[in-house]
Amino acid sequence: MERLQKVIAHAGIASRRKAEEYIVKGRVKVNGKVIRELGTQVGKSDLVEVDDVPIYKEEYGYYLFYKPKGVISAVSDNKGRKVVTDYFTHIKERIYPVGRLDYDTSGLLLLTNDGEFSQRLTHPSHEVDKVYVAKVKGLAKKHDFLPLTKGIKIDGYKTAPAAFQIISVDLKTNTSIVELTIHEGRNHQVKNMLQSVGYPVQKLKREKYGDLTLKGLRPGEYRSLNKKEISVLMNQSK
Repeated sequence: MERLQKVIAHAGIASRRKAEEYIVKGRVKVNGKVIRELGTQVGKSDLVEVDDVPIYKEEYGYYLFYKPKGVISAVSDNKGRKVVTDYFTHIKERIYPVGRLDYDTSGLLLLTNDGEFSQRLTHPSHEVDKVYVAKVKGLAKKHDFLPLTKGIKIDGYKTAPAAFQIISVDLKTNTSIVELTIHEGRNHQVKNMLQSVGYPVQKLKREKYGDLTLKGLRPGEYRSLNKKEISVLMNQSK
């Protein structure tokens, strides 16, 4: 069961606030009866009409996408660059990315048309671990990264404590591979954190989102999430 205004908004008829106005003004019917109560709940079998026109109830879709580098985490781009939804042209649902990955960052990105699911996962108060692997300039030393485990100030805010692991160090190229686990989602967060401790990022990939991984996927490929994966994510984000 879902709130009536949410169902109307999800169908693309109007924003949720506008849908509430329609309800109060008596423009909405459920199973032939005019409904004016904003708290009304409806199910999949209920017939919802706005101005006597039945609405189309779009099914929810949940997808795990391996975003390639050089793709925008958006549904459109005014510069004509490739966006993530270009890879979902035959999906009938009007999906959009949950959060974002930078243009030059690759890796795991979720897409959905479920607003509540998206909001739960992206809200600052909900802590879902995200694991990134970065190639950085410099020979990584453990003590340099310790401040990240307590949180550091970046652009006037303090980051939440993060976990790190130095995977490898390459003396010839003066680079290192570092894994960083965070649960925040600010713009350029990982890049800014690593830069702040003296290791500029040269390449970045998101490997995990909660318990989800990129296993079995290549850049540009995706798969649907199953019910268990969706449930686990929702529980992790409480």
